[in-house]
Amino acid sequence: MKIIRYSDSTGKIHHGQTHADGTSTRLEGDLFGSLRDTGEKANVAKLLSPLYPSDIVCIGLNYRKHAEEGGQAIPEYPVVFMKTSSTCTNPGDPIVLPRKLRSDAVDYECELAVVIGKACHNVSKADALKYVLGYTCANDLSARDWQLKKGGSQWCRGKTFATFAPLGPCLVTADEIPNPDMIFDVPTLIEFLSGSTLLTPGTVILTGTPHGVGGARKPPVFLQGGDTVTIEIEKIGALTNPVVEEAV
Repeated sequence: MKIIRYSDSTGKIHHGQTHADGTSTRLEGDLFGSLRDTGEKANVAKLLSPLYPSDIVCIGLNYRKHAEEGGQAIPEYPVVFMKTSSTCTNPGDPIVLPRKLRSDAVDYECELAVVIGKACHNVSKADALKYVLGYTCANDLSARDWQLKKGGSQWCRGKTFATFAPLGPCLVTADEIPNPDMIFDVPTLIEFLSGSTLLTPGTVILTGTPHGVGGARKPPVFLQGGDTVTIEIEKIGALTNPVVEEAV
């Protein structure tokens, strides 16, 4: 099932199901419980991120070619960092390049996002996929100068500027994408991240970016006002956001 979140012409927020013919119908119920298709045409005035995350947990260096293009060793354990939930951005909304706390090295990162559907604590790899509600596209925007040089050796400053986590365009339920493949696959990540740690419903895991980021090009190519970024993943769809400069 492909699930969208949207606001209607009155501003009320709903979930909907998108069908193979491109039409959408309104859903009733709880995203983390049960949803029922009303059969009523979805009045989509604005497409929103499929959910507002409770937490955003991110994995770095999870694709061999991306590690290689950055001159990084393949990690022994998953590399974990966080983004704040306030970085979440809707499809079609602008990515805002920081100008108050300036960055001239904002990069895109195409990522598969895993959405946790129920409380997850000390889960085994064998059972991990039972806790996955579904998958969506994510763009892990990164201010490389703040991430690598000015962030006090921590990545969080360069990863948590406003609008730095677009999600969408829909949430594809786990039955349609069985087990994506990476250095650390989804079951391995969930077992590791839930170890002695509680992942709550609505936790979004960004599973790492493949190679091809702008910062690894020679010369580097960073985002500029007027650009448009599209993240596309097979079976999920395309997440597109324009790029603007912050007004200060």
